[in-house]
Amino acid sequence: MLLHFAPLCLCLLVSPVFMFKRFGRPISPPQLASSEPLPDPEWFTQQLDHNNVRDSRTWKQRYWVSWEHFQAGGPVLIMIGGEGEENPAWLRAGALAEYAKQHGAAMFILEHRYYGQSRPTQDLSVKNLVWLSSHQALADLAGFIQGMNSQHNLTGPWVALGGSYPGSLSGWLRLKYPHLVAGSVASSGPVFAKPDFYEYLDVVDTALKSENTECSKSLATALGKISFLTSHRVGWSMLTKMFKLCKPFDGKDKANIATLAETLIGNIETVVQYNKDKKGFEGGRWRNITTSVICQMMDDRSAGSELQQFAEVNSLSLKMADAKCLDVDYSNKVSMLRNTNYEDPTSRVPGDVGNRPWFYQTCTEFGWYQSSSQDGHPFGETFPVDFFVKMCSDVFGPKFNKDLLERGIDITNTEYGSLNITVTNVVFVHGSLDPWHALGVTKDLSEDAPAILIDGTSHCANLYPESEDDPQGLKDARKQIGELIGKWIKGN
Repeated sequence: MLLHFAPLCLCLLVSPVFMFKRFGRPISPPQLASSEPLPDPEWFTQQLDHNNVRDSRTWKQRYWVSWEHFQAGGPVLIMIGGEGEENPAWLRAGALAEYAKQHGAAMFILEHRYYGQSRPTQDLSVKNLVWLSSHQALADLAGFIQGMNSQHNLTGPWVALGGSYPGSLSGWLRLKYPHLVAGSVASSGPVFAKPDFYEYLDVVDTALKSENTECSKSLATALGKISFLTSHRVGWSMLTKMFKLCKPFDGKDKANIATLAETLIGNIETVVQYNKDKKGFEGGRWRNITTSVICQMMDDRSAGSELQQFAEVNSLSLKMADAKCLDVDYSNKVSMLRNTNYEDPTSRVPGDVGNRPWFYQTCTEFGWYQSSSQDGHPFGETFPVDFFVKMCSDVFGPKFNKDLLERGIDITNTEYGSLNITVTNVVFVHGSLDPWHALGVTKDLSEDAPAILIDGTSHCANLYPESEDDPQGLKDARKQIGELIGKWIKGN
């Protein structure tokens, strides 16, 4: 919840306001059973601009390391950081820790430039964001690996792991630097950059229909009624009260209408993307809020109309986020994203981009805007891709327009190969219910680049700690990935 972008997940060690993130937040960390202190962060001296040999400026990049399972001469696993603050909890639980234990590996976590405490510049002004890109991030990883090999006399092979946007980076790292990493686990990572990610809501619609045929219809009916209410002042007042808006709704601005509809449907999108995955990293309080629960609420006519029940879903989402009201004022969202300090916005922004740095990357490299442009417009047509492109211009300036976005996307797909990526020793892992699988590799590219599509699972499910109630397909996937890592290590 890579604009509804999904994060790598760490336990509730993120602000409750951002409980529900798609791309734009790192996946939440695993919940730890032990109270043993986690390792302190360390700092690596990193080049500011890897593409300019004349620029010798450096900055400090945060990382964590654990030697708990390491055997001399053994392999090294690195978890790649993404579009938010990283957390060392992964050193104790989840896929990183489990595979390190299996293979006697050292563990590293490297935080992505411009996120968390890894801050190359004093602020996030447009002129200072010029060094923020996936290309620079991959070069950071290459420099870090070489630096750690030298500093710790490491001789074993490296294997990369990542989920969501870091899943994309994990596969691309093996593509760009095969001499530095023996293999990569690319979980829930999209590889096809495009402006209009209308397929996202297509997958959400399929997931709702898989619960029951009426759920999607109920949502479409509610959104239709909302669209009608946005057309007159009496409706504005009703919407303000029913959906607990932070300020009176103003439907004169189409951007406010788009923000309202996109935000409300976002409540459901995020539950679908992380369906049944919250139980391990939200302290258990909201572990039962699944797609099934949302559909039961939407279809319960004894409790109210489709619109009334949609409002109840919103109230539940506010409660889960510990928020008193819903902010759908477009100008306020733009204002928050224009803030050039390193503080994240205090409420959800359209597309769930999470923060200014990630929004910049979507405007310059990826797009991935989850629009309402599906065939037949089952959920209305209030937030087309142009709405998100306009937000790029409103936040970063008029030069950040559709032409710039398309040029950036062309560079991304040319550089990395999109769905035709030619790479070895990479396993692409996706969940069938995760909307992001629509832009990822879901079929084997070759014997050395297999894909695993786990039926009935959502975003980054394979990265979390094992649970007794995991579906067999997820258990089998974890086992297969562990065997592939062993194969890469031995074959290095």
